[in-house]
Amino acid sequence: MSTFDKEAGRKLPSRPHDIPTPEPLMKFMEQGWAPSPLDNLQKSSAADFAAKRRELLSKAFPGKRVVIPAGTFKVRSNDSDYRFRPHTAFSWLTGIGGSDAVPDSILILEPSGSSHESLLFIHPRSPRERSDEFYRNPRHGEFWIGRRMTLAESELVYGITVRHIDSLDDFLASQRETFIIRGEDNYIDSRVKENSGDEELASWISEARLVKDEYEILEMRRAIDATHRGFEDMIKQIPSAIGKKRGERLIEGAFFTRARFEGNDLGYDSIVAAGSHACVLHWIRNDGQLRDGELLLIDAGVEMDSLFTADITRTFPINGRFTPAQRKIYTLVYEAQRAGMKAVKPGAKFRDFHVAASEVLARGLEEMGVLPISAQESLKPDVGLHRRWTVHGTGHMLGMDVHDCAKARKEAHTEGILKEGMILTVEPGLYIQPDDTLFPAEYRGIGVRIEDDVLVTKDGCENLSSAMPSHPDEVEAWMAALISK
Repeated sequence: MSTFDKEAGRKLPSRPHDIPTPEPLMKFMEQGWAPSPLDNLQKSSAADFAAKRRELLSKAFPGKRVVIPAGTFKVRSNDSDYRFRPHTAFSWLTGIGGSDAVPDSILILEPSGSSHESLLFIHPRSPRERSDEFYRNPRHGEFWIGRRMTLAESELVYGITVRHIDSLDDFLASQRETFIIRGEDNYIDSRVKENSGDEELASWISEARLVKDEYEILEMRRAIDATHRGFEDMIKQIPSAIGKKRGERLIEGAFFTRARFEGNDLGYDSIVAAGSHACVLHWIRNDGQLRDGELLLIDAGVEMDSLFTADITRTFPINGRFTPAQRKIYTLVYEAQRAGMKAVKPGAKFRDFHVAASEVLARGLEEMGVLPISAQESLKPDVGLHRRWTVHGTGHMLGMDVHDCAKARKEAHTEGILKEGMILTVEPGLYIQPDDTLFPAEYRGIGVRIEDDVLVTKDGCENLSSAMPSHPDEVEAWMAALISK
């Protein structure tokens, strides 16, 4: 049985409710197992793209050892762990994602001449004859969590030299300057001396991921298509959820089923916000009722096995028809989003689309008589009164993380320039709190956000989620067509 469990030091802790294993049983368990190789294995479609990314990383850090951990188990309660999701940088550089990722894996780029050798350290499948891990280890054992690939199988699928995780300590004993992604694996953090280059490495990986390659764009399209189907699942569920205690969770559950069926998981906790809950920007309690005549704001995305995720928001009238007040606010947000999308193009500043959308929202609030100063005055950076009703930015980078490339330097990201191949969200919103007396009563408690995922193209942008209706008339027709089936 392998003793490599970094969360517990070097030894897997015993659990008080485990049943002792007598020696005769241990001997018996070593016998009578037929060979069971994985048949028809093929090289991953992500492998060649991941290899190119590692080549770029190698050129960026010549002569430096680079350590990229997948991360380890995260405890949910006592000895129950959350479902494992590998660190984004690890998956991006190896092509390993979803259920194929093995906790505690480590990618190391080891200097070799003028380049690097890529080495993947994993916890492979346990042999039946020489180990009791396969039936005794609840974290790694095949009888407990399912089959893992062998070293040879992993090499074939991912195109990387693969070594057993138990050899990692001896490998790291060879001292050389090392850069590491920190904070994902406490054991590895303790084994590698901190270096000022660690932050440089994290920034480089984020910035290298800003512009998507062909594989990444394809995976984003797949994530968005699956999310589209998930939204339709939720729309169909609306009539049966009206008036139910925690009806929001009935809607949430429909989307989760789609995410697990077509993808790896949710890209993030779904926001299913009925009525004034839509005015809570990150409402994830999802324990409210759906009421006839109110709105339902849903912000959700499917994460594919590759870990690329969509991030889409639509706001629906629960009974299928917008009231005049709802339509007025919704149309203002819709027009702001159109203006924001027009500003997304190569060479534009990252903030330009936010500015364009904000101008539309501020003018609309001025026309409604709720803004106490002119829109022009409010839009000044040191004023911003219109932000009382629209407190978040209008979008963010999107990819393997829902808020992608977060470690990139400001000058390359939020204060940078848009480039062809970037993918981002455009998501203006207006939120009128139920106790906001500056708005007439019929508007209070209305929250509207419309969010789409766009690809920066040569001449502008492509709305990757355009197949999902967003004009108010189209939203009503979409709902009618699905609910009548």
